This record gives sequence, C-alpha cells and structure tokens, in this order.
Amino acid sequence: MEYRLMSVADKRSRNLFHDVMRLVYKNDKNFVCPPDDLIEGTFTPGRNLFFAQGEATRWILVDENNKLAGRVAAFINTKKAYTFQVPTGGMGFFECINDYKAAEILFNACRSWLSERGMEAMDGPINFGENDNFWGLLVEGFIPQSFGMNYNPAYYKDFFEKYGFTLYFDQVTNLLDLTKPFPERFWKIADWVRKKPEYSFRHFSYKESEKFVADFIVVYNDAWQFHENFTPAEPESVLTMLTGMKSFLVPEFVWFAYHGDEPIAFELMLPDMNQMLRYFNGKAKWWGKLKVALIGKKHIFTRTRIVIMGVKPLYQKSGIESAMFWHMNEVMKSKPQFAEVELSWVGDFNPKMRMLHEAVGAKFSKRHITYRKYFGEIHGEGRSTVIPIDTRDKVTRKS
Repeated sequence: MEYRLMSVADKRSRNLFHDVMRLVYKNDKNFVCPPDDLIEGTFTPGRNLFFAQGEATRWILVDENNKLAGRVAAFINTKKAYTFQVPTGGMGFFECINDYKAAEILFNACRSWLSERGMEAMDGPINFGENDNFWGLLVEGFIPQSFGMNYNPAYYKDFFEKYGFTLYFDQVTNLLDLTKPFPERFWKIADWVRKKPEYSFRHFSYKESEKFVADFIVVYNDAWQFHENFTPAEPESVLTMLTGMKSFLVPEFVWFAYHGDEPIAFELMLPDMNQMLRYFNGKAKWWGKLKVALIGKKHIFTRTRIVIMGVKPLYQKSGIESAMFWHMNEVMKSKPQFAEVELSWVGDFNPKMRMLHEAVGAKFSKRHITYRKYFGEIHGEGRSTVIPIDTRDKVTRKS
C-alpha cells in the first residue's frame, strides 16, 4: 500500500484530522472520542497559550485510494526544549491504522520538521500543553479511559519501539474505590492533622477565584520546583485552564490547605466527563451541552479524576495530603453516585506521590509510557530525573 502525507491547512483537512480517530476506533467500545473543538483548540493560537512560547504543525495520511490512514502533530515548546541535554521537541495526537509503514511515515514527518528547527530529539506521544491531558502511550489497562487520558490500540507500542523510541518515564494511574474504607492508619493521621489549629482547609469558590488562582500559583511554583525542566505557572495560563473547566468544575471538588494565611497545598478533582461524552462521538456542541444538563440529572457520573495535587516541600511529610483526602471524602459522602476516584497519573520520577497512592489504599488501574526518540548518536538523559525524597530538607537548608 502506498501512502500520501498531507499538511492540515484548511477546514476540510482539519475535519479529516479529527475523523481519523473515528476510523481507528470505530469498533472499540472502550474508546471515548474527545470533542473535536477541544482538540482543535490545542492547535489554535489565541486559545492555546503555548503558541506564545512555541509552534506546532500537523498532518494527515491517506492511502492510494484516498482513504484516511493516520494523523500526527509535532510541536516545540521553546521554554522547555532547551532545558534538556539535547534540544527536545514533541509529537502527539498520533493515530494510525495497523500498518507500520504508515506509522513510519508519520514519525518521519515529525522528526524532519523538528530537525529543521534545531531539535535533536522528540518526546511522544505528548500534548502541546500541560501534561495533565493527552500525555503518554497506553501500554497496560485497556479499559474505558477518563477524560483527558490517552487511549490507543495495543499495537501502537510496537510501532513506537520499532521506530527507536525508548522509555523516558513510566506513568501509573491508580483507582480509589469509595465503597471500601480507607486504611485505618491513614484516617488517624488525617484526623490528627485536620484538627491542628494552625491548619485550615477551604474548597474553591468562583466569588474568590482570583485569590484561589493566586494561591494555586504560589503552591504550584514551590511544590514543582524540583521537577525536571520545571516552568513556573503564570496567572494567564491558570485562568485559561479555569475557564476551560468552568462548565463541569465542581467547586467542592477543589481543595486548598493553609498554614495560617499561607497557602500550602491544593487538590484538583473533576467529574469524569467521558461518562457523558461517549454519547456524542466528538461532536458535542451547544445541543450536546443541553443533553449534558439533562443526562447529568440522571447521575450519569460515577467516577472522578484527581488531575493534580501539590504540597509545598516544607509541609510534605506532615500529613497534609491525608487531611486533604479527608475533606474530599466528606464531600463524596454527600454525592453517593460517585463510586470511584481515579488518581492519574504519577510518573516513576515522583516516588513520594506513588507512596501516597499506596497509603490511601488505591489500586493499580493503568500504565502509560512517555517515550523519547534521539535523532543522532549524541544522547542526553536515558531516563527522566527522579524527584528527591528529601525535598523538604532541601528547602529547609536553603532557608
């Protein structure tokens, strides 16, 4: 079979880019098609703030009969690309029929485009945005995925590894069964911490959104400072994220912890929108939103996803995380339709968070891999840098 690569450059090719997903997964009952408009926003300057610090392009692949065979995107985040040992771009939104020849053409397109712009490696499949959405290749746990989590056929793993992609970091998602009690020791710690007078806990409210956005940034920039290639959060990006979530964000699902007036931790949990979006095959528009409202009244949502959680290093190992889970669990008691919480995802570079998942009693659910492909013989890091266990001590010593 012969194939032809086409750049996505007009309305027709943009529509075909989205239709590739419907082709690849037409017989897969586990797949939930993300809204076309959501994906399109990733590639729209003005909607995606990452265009202010980079660029992106994408292609579709057709066969000799002009039938869709695949798609892919390549992008460069200039704030991060040059923080690695070799300049590293990204590729993602990869979809392909079960033919390695087609996959190789798509991989080569990304490699050539990135090489022309000075990149010497590419990570994939990743997102042209934050890593909470569309990040990593699913290699274990081929079950219905939650909103924002990548899902793909099992044969993609062979495609990536045959091309020369190697594991850069491993991503694990765990599942918390709310119908089962938390470990007793965990609750004892949570109860002890939450009653300390110096600590207070508040959930998000739109009336004070500016305060909570500012508190989020303070905690995030402190908590993530030891992550590899850390880039500080900025108000504009956080406000954009908040605006995008407004239609489905539940204020009581977002918690902040304070030591006196100092914000020290946060937790962001969202209903799993895929439990609703599976009815629309990526075509949810205004009429879809009306159906969402009606369906929502029938308690269609039974699962939530903790998208991100952070604690300032100085307050880690103090039980704050346990107290945050205590408050979350109290909210869930008033919403018995929710039976499980997905804790996604935690990289193997973050052992402390993986230990927290174990402590709360969460069980393994799925595994993704972020791969890296080096273009030449000069390689940088073989694996992502592990966040030190002693970050609290590091902060203490600095202060």
